[in-house]
Amino acid sequence: MNDSSRAEFHRQHQARATAEAQRLLAERERLQGRWLDWVAAELYAMTPPAFANMVRRELERLSS
Repeated sequence: MNDSSRAEFHRQHQARATAEAQRLLAERERLQGRWLDWVAAELYAMTPPAFANMVRRELERLSS
């Protein structure tokens, strides 16, 4: 993926990645100790991998 297509992909999917990160964070209290394993499985199942990476970065940003 070149820089321009990467930037376009990011632009197209940023809102969805943020929404997914918020969905994952919303489950933290309910799942408690099982949350990290659950999030890892959710991220692993997301495609394409570039989208999963965007969600992971949003999780980090929203958690800090």
